[in-house]
Amino acid sequence: MKTRAITGFFFTIVMIGSFLLGHNVFGAFYLLLSGFCLYEFYTLIKKDTASPNIPAGLLTGALIYAAFAFITYAASLAPAGESSKHIGYTLLFLVPLAVIVVFIFELFKISVAPFANIGYTLLGIVFVIVPFTFFHALAYVSGPYTVHIPLGFLLMLWANDTGAYLVGMSIGRTKLFERHSPKKTWEGFIGGVVISAGVGYIISLYFPELNWKHWMSVGILISCFGTLGYLVESMFKRSINIKDSGSILPGHGGLLDRFDGLLIAAPIVYTYLYFVVNV
Repeated sequence: MKTRAITGFFFTIVMIGSFLLGHNVFGAFYLLLSGFCLYEFYTLIKKDTASPNIPAGLLTGALIYAAFAFITYAASLAPAGESSKHIGYTLLFLVPLAVIVVFIFELFKISVAPFANIGYTLLGIVFVIVPFTFFHALAYVSGPYTVHIPLGFLLMLWANDTGAYLVGMSIGRTKLFERHSPKKTWEGFIGGVVISAGVGYIISLYFPELNWKHWMSVGILISCFGTLGYLVESMFKRSINIKDSGSILPGHGGLLDRFDGLLIAAPIVYTYLYFVVNV
C-alpha cells in the first residue's frame, strides 16, 4: 500500500500538471500516454495471441489522435482556428495510408495468421487511441480550452475506484461479474456510483461549466461505464492469462490497468455532453 500510495501521488501530480501547463502540454502528454498504453496492449498481444505491427499501429494511432486534437482545438476557436483545422484534416487524410501500410507489411511477412495480426493492430487503435481522443476533446467540448471537464472526469473516475474498493472491502458480498473479476461486488459498485456522484456535486460548486445535475449524471456515467471498462480489460487479461498489463507503475501494474475505466467512459461522457447537455 505504501508503494501504491507513493506511485499514485506522483503520477497524479504529473497528470494534474499536464492540465495546468496549457493546451499544448495537455495534448502532447495524453498523446504520449495513449501511445504507451497502445504499446503495452501490443506487447501483451505479442506474448500470447498474434504479432501486431507495432510501428504502423503506433503511427496510425498518433495520426488519429493528433488529427482530432487539431480539429477540436480549431473548432473551439472558430473562425480563428482555420489553420489548425487544415492541419487536422491533412493528418486525417494520412490515416488510411498508414492503415494500408499494415496490410502491405503482412504481404511480405511470413505468418500463419496474417489477418489476426492486422486485426489486433487495428483493434488496439480502436480500443486505446480512440477513447483518448474523446478524453482530449472533453477539454474543448464547452468552447475554448478548459481543464475543468477532463479534470472533473478524472476526479470522479478516481473517486469511483476508491469508493468501490473501500465499500467492497467493507461490506461486499454479492459478486458483480465473477467470471471476469472475482473480487468485484455489487455493493462496491453501488458504493462507487454514490461516491462518484457525490464528488460530481462537490465539483459543481467550483466548476461552473455544468450544473449540479449534469455533473452528478456524468459521475454516474463514469461509474457505470468505467466499471464496464475495467471488466473488459479484465476479460482481455484473463484471455491471455496475465494478472497485470505491465509493471511500469510500482504497486499499480501497467498503464492499461490505471486507465481501463477511461476507455469506455470517455466516449460515453463526451457523447452525453455533446448531444444531451449540448454545452
